Amino acid sequence: MIELDTTDRLILRALVQDATQSASAIGRRLNMSQPATWRRIRRLYECGVIKTQKLELDHQALGFGVTVFLGIKLATKGRVSLEDFERAVAAIPEVQTVEHILGLYDYRLRVVARDISDFERVLRRRIMMLPGVGDVEANVLLSEERRPGPIG
Repeated sequence: MIELDTTDRLILRALVQDATQSASAIGRRLNMSQPATWRRIRRLYECGVIKTQKLELDHQALGFGVTVFLGIKLATKGRVSLEDFERAVAAIPEVQTVEHILGLYDYRLRVVARDISDFERVLRRRIMMLPGVGDVEANVLLSEERRPGPIG
């Protein structure tokens, strides 16, 4: 684990708000030079604190107005390998995340669809046909607020 100082945390907060900011722009906000800021950001990447920069799409703007979280319990009889299930579910484009979890369900999926009837089609024709699927519970997302989480 890397030791983060106040400046590292301020840089991380700035990048969480907008990862496209240049080192120069962040440096100006923190009264640092562009090279010093860039070196700190590079170190945060090299130490694994920053994993990647990702583009976040607005699913609603792309026509996917429904998000559903599915809890999936794999069937116990003739249990399929976890790798086979994960490979098959990852091939479904509407499935945004696949989380292997501990608890009542084995997996939690985040699925986007154009509308409820489109979700029903994805559920019946694709997800329920996956190898090893047993019980499924669906929860429709009503609203969402994303939080960056703690930094140090």
